[in-house]
Amino acid sequence: MSAQRNIRTNFSFYPPQDDPGAWHATLDSLERALREAFPEPTVEYRKSGIHGMTVLDFEIELAPDVWVDGTAAMPKRDYAYITLTDVTADEAAVFATWLRDSFAPAPHLVHFASSLAMANGAEAPWPLPPGGDTTEIQEALRRHLGSFDTP
Repeated sequence: MSAQRNIRTNFSFYPPQDDPGAWHATLDSLERALREAFPEPTVEYRKSGIHGMTVLDFEIELAPDVWVDGTAAMPKRDYAYITLTDVTADEAAVFATWLRDSFAPAPHLVHFASSLAMANGAEAPWPLPPGGDTTEIQEALRRHLGSFDTP
């Protein structure tokens, strides 16, 4: 089954489309949360060449020798997104579990999309399971990829 391949893609995480300010987050609050949750993260602020806004680039160690890169934009308190670059569903699920359980103010406020889905014309984010452990989130992310992946 293609969903079991655990391919690499980009995953983006968002507040619900009908409440884009639901996280009540800033880049500073995300940086603080990353520093508290992950050992020795690398963080850097830069101007996005696409939108001209300040973004936060980060690299975090999810597990020993498992590093992921991400970019977050929170240009105003009513909009946010965080993208992980070139990750598997399993890697993204570890981050998504932390995001849902430790950063978002409520577990039902995290939605996600993937580059694979967007490349196939699906732009609407899927809701992250509001309960369950990392394994359940891995399964949801793999189902998502499996609905777009072709062997």
